[in-house]
Amino acid sequence: MGLMRSLAVLALSIPLIVSSFVFSSWNAPAVANTSLALAHSQASGEPLFALNQEVDRSATADNFVVRAVNRVEPAVVRIDTEQTIVRQLRSPFDTFSRDPFFRDFFGDNFFQAPQEQEYRTRGQGSGFIVDKSGLVVTNAHVVDKADTVTVLLTDGRSFEGKVRGIDEVLDLAVVKIEGDNLPIAPLGDSDSVQVGDWAIALGNPLGLDSTVTLGIVSTLNRSSAEVGISDKRLDFIQTDAAINPGNSGGPLLNKQGEVIGINTAIRANAQGIGFAIPINTEKKVVTLLARGKTVEHPYIGVNLVTLTSEVRDRFNSNPNSGLYVERDSGVLVVRVVPESPAAAAGLRSGDVILKVGRQEIASAEDLQAAVEAAGVGRNLRIEVDRNGIRQSLQVRTVNMVASALE
Repeated sequence: MGLMRSLAVLALSIPLIVSSFVFSSWNAPAVANTSLALAHSQASGEPLFALNQEVDRSATADNFVVRAVNRVEPAVVRIDTEQTIVRQLRSPFDTFSRDPFFRDFFGDNFFQAPQEQEYRTRGQGSGFIVDKSGLVVTNAHVVDKADTVTVLLTDGRSFEGKVRGIDEVLDLAVVKIEGDNLPIAPLGDSDSVQVGDWAIALGNPLGLDSTVTLGIVSTLNRSSAEVGISDKRLDFIQTDAAINPGNSGGPLLNKQGEVIGINTAIRANAQGIGFAIPINTEKKVVTLLARGKTVEHPYIGVNLVTLTSEVRDRFNSNPNSGLYVERDSGVLVVRVVPESPAAAAGLRSGDVILKVGRQEIASAEDLQAAVEAAGVGRNLRIEVDRNGIRQSLQVRTVNMVASALE
């Protein structure tokens, strides 16, 4: 009988100790206290726990994640969108309708005109309120081309949203809602963020409202080119906090509960990797977007890669690259966009860019920064190495968005 009782106590005590470790692993003293209480209970024969015992929430009060979420969550919103799409339905005989022989044989009435079918698609994302007037920041791809935008707060209120401005290059948008006593998300300084800092992502991933994930800042200034997004002009904050579809537009927080980035879910194949747009990027354009203004992005029309000895050898060993590179430093022009300012100036694939004005160019990021600093409608003197011969070319910048629409 004594052996059976000992086994019963052992079987009951093991899962309780494991459970305490899992749920209290962020607070080591809580684990020790739970284990000691369990040992005392076994020795004294007293009940292992009391069903009506009040839970000590002091550990929760000291949790920086809880504090950060409580500070910002009221200002985090869900954004529901609807878009009407019209599709033309053609007859399977439409191809024959263009042939005079078949039209004469069957007659014009046999061939029906294409009919239009209208249907609605729904989307969902996240955002956050940045001022009392009702400005909501989100990603451009969340609200782009939407016919209706509905903004839902965590307190249950729902508002019709008006898209004030969209910047596709930065993947940012501003939506306006009309309401009283709107909560505001405090904005931090993304320039002060360091690798290894805590990162807390809020949003509505996969339709699951008010979801919080925790990670760290994995790296900074991850360029859109490195991520594989050539049509954006961004340097991302990279984090291992889970960011999924529906998180797009939600805030990324530091441990103080300040917004340091705007989550984006642009890499569906990313596993354990999330990206956020630095909040300081949003600060530079939010006023323009709120006024419905266009943000200009200088553009010359080249695809680039920073040269190293490894990159040079990779191009030279690939018979399909079409390029032979002698230098192992500078910036290689991989492609010149047709009818772009670079094409008009005479830049060619295989040119190695060495300078812009008096500035030495060591990386693709250096060139991008030089173009951004110049602004739209400026002439840039670009020095290149072409087959071992240095040449100087004049390139005039244009607006990236305007050039893409022409």
